[in-house]
Amino acid sequence: MKAVTMKKILILNGSPVKNGNTAKFVAWFAQEARKEGASVKVVRAASLSSKVNGCISCRACQKSAKYECVFKDDVNDVLKEMQKADVIVFATPLYFYGPSAQLKLIIDRMFSLYKWDNKTDTFVSPMRGKSMGLILSAYEDIGLDIVEKSFKFIADYSEMNFSSFLVPDARESGEVEDIKGIRGRVKKFARGLKLHHTCRTL
Repeated sequence: MKAVTMKKILILNGSPVKNGNTAKFVAWFAQEARKEGASVKVVRAASLSSKVNGCISCRACQKSAKYECVFKDDVNDVLKEMQKADVIVFATPLYFYGPSAQLKLIIDRMFSLYKWDNKTDTFVSPMRGKSMGLILSAYEDIGLDIVEKSFKFIADYSEMNFSSFLVPDARESGEVEDIKGIRGRVKKFARGLKLHHTCRTL
């Protein structure tokens, strides 16, 4: 199977720690993707301004023809960037067996990128056909599969390609560099983002 041709890549760094393990993964991934000719944009979720704490289920977005949230803020701008990207990479540490709250806020508001017809139980979305990547790390080797399944479900439901890079035993911020060959493995993941492929470090 050939790797997906990467053109425009949007990376959402969900870690609130500026120079932690996730930031390193994102930097390594972005460096290699750019080397391969991709246009890469990195957004740090913790720096975004939001008028609401996630989706408030007002459903106003379903009454509009536009694929956007009715609340005009930084998060809505990210939703617009998602529509422009060919590949969307979610990068997050494992926080209490879930993604970071900063990243989850964006994910919940992705509701506005889908238009549902409840009568026919169908939907249309600009997310269809795109590729989703997940970079996920945890202090120890537990809980990664739970979060991965959540992202994979979103990708499958949206008819997106899905690839994940899981890093167990990443330990505390900065310690991930002690994992032998980790930088090279992240770069390899960037080069070969494939359908339903999981790369788990040892």
